[in-house]
Amino acid sequence: MTQRRWVTRGERFGEEALAGLRSRLEVGSLTAEALLRRGITTAEAGRAFLQSRLAHLPDPSGLAGIDRAVARLVKAIEGEEAISVHGDYDVDGVTGTALLVEILRAFGGRVDYHIPERLKDGYGLSGQALKDSAMAGTRVVVSVDCGISAIEEAELAASLGLDLIITDHHQPPPGLPRAYALVNPHLDEGRTPFQALAGVGVAFFLLIALRKVLRERGWFVSRPEPDLRLCLDLVALGTVADLVPLTGVNRTMVKAGLSVLSGGERVGIEALKEVSGVKEVSSGNVGFQLAPRLNAAGRLVDAGRGVELLLTRSADEARSAAQDLDALNQERRRIEAQTLEQALERLEGEGAEGLGRSIVLADARWHSGVIGIVASRLVERYYRPTVLISLENGRGKGSARSISGFHLYRAFDQCRDHLLGFGGHAYAAGLTIESGQVGAFADRLEEEARDALCEEDLHQRIVHDGEVALDTLSFEAVSELQGLAPFGMGNPEPAFVARGVEVERVRKAGQQHLAFDVRQGGVSLPCIAFGLADRQAELSGPIDLLFAPSLNRWRGRSSVQLKVKDWRPGECGD
Repeated sequence: MTQRRWVTRGERFGEEALAGLRSRLEVGSLTAEALLRRGITTAEAGRAFLQSRLAHLPDPSGLAGIDRAVARLVKAIEGEEAISVHGDYDVDGVTGTALLVEILRAFGGRVDYHIPERLKDGYGLSGQALKDSAMAGTRVVVSVDCGISAIEEAELAASLGLDLIITDHHQPPPGLPRAYALVNPHLDEGRTPFQALAGVGVAFFLLIALRKVLRERGWFVSRPEPDLRLCLDLVALGTVADLVPLTGVNRTMVKAGLSVLSGGERVGIEALKEVSGVKEVSSGNVGFQLAPRLNAAGRLVDAGRGVELLLTRSADEARSAAQDLDALNQERRRIEAQTLEQALERLEGEGAEGLGRSIVLADARWHSGVIGIVASRLVERYYRPTVLISLENGRGKGSARSISGFHLYRAFDQCRDHLLGFGGHAYAAGLTIESGQVGAFADRLEEEARDALCEEDLHQRIVHDGEVALDTLSFEAVSELQGLAPFGMGNPEPAFVARGVEVERVRKAGQQHLAFDVRQGGVSLPCIAFGLADRQAELSGPIDLLFAPSLNRWRGRSSVQLKVKDWRPGECGD
């Protein structure tokens, strides 16, 4: 495990700024400090952040390509033309597909859908699926969470007489596909409110724009008008799972969507919550409990099972599908653990010092559905951009994860001579490659990593919101901090440092976790350290503790608990 650096979030500010924001927003010092650390310095910005109202969402007409897409869908719905939604096999694609199918049908559209099978079809738009849609009489195909790199497939769609509407959020290549309409926030870099949308978020704004035009044309005079707020559960699921920043538009939609998820309206999600053991919905258990089970089908077999779960209105069907997904997730975890063990064996003995500034591993034993997760585990351990490649029949499918300061998509673009194809984001990307090119690709990626990353960049940074004394962590103060939720990428849970605390009652919590108490002066608080059981021997003497204050709910009672992220030897502060 590489050494971690503790870094204070944001820029310095004075006591006057802290007192001013606290007074104007009528919040406590911890909340005011966390807001200032996130660059929220005015009362207006603070209220907008804390309230996050759906009424403040931007006009979807500002999203590049949306007007032409809406016009074609209006024609299809009014003319009763067949529409087919083609999604991706991850949670973002599955939720985006379910969202489009559900609402386009509610608008009166004739809609079916297709989700590719990872092992058979590969990523993105499928040429065979387009042919099947055309043969079935489809006139309009709408992609979700894929398609921006589908040059050949777009040409095929045109030749088949299909009007292809591509909705995607991935980085566009230099040459764009020839589609009827391209809806992608990256096609106009100046329209900043939409830049961070997940694929399901792009689909949601398309539906907002479509509903507005249909409303203006009197379409809902004789039929019910769907309440799109009730579909924000799907938006929240896909957005959290895709690890896009939970700021701005995304945070607003996810915050509302978590409330819908808690309401229990969708029987499929209720069944998923039941098999996952989720009692109280948060972005954390969406990301770590619900999403992995929804993702498991796409990783191992057919992601269409997830779409069926989200669309069904039958409790029995939902229960059966959720149990299937739970079983697949257990199998996914078994395969993932085996793959991680094999990858670590390949790296064993090198340690952080013996590695380069990137990791590229390829193996014919690996399942392409789990290598992305394992790449994330290696990034956590070695803190380097990591690419894992599953080899089969002379070709490889790769999944990559990155660290701060290394943009994967741009790096892959510099390595394109060694690749058959690639796509993705700054922190997550995929590729296809000839087996014989793996070594040359690894060397070229290492060159890019050495140009972009210095030695200091290879030490993981843990960002915190400043130093506090334990006696400031009252139940009221910690409760108020929860108003900054939902937490995730771009909006991390507030974390603080307490210096010189004494450790008491250290014990194991399960196989991988630690529980202990810390004392400072006359105040003692319980701590939980997830996944840090192997560091138990380090908990002696006074320590400096980096933690996220939280509320632990148990048997109807709530109390303050510190979620430990790291610690160091410290000096007693008494």
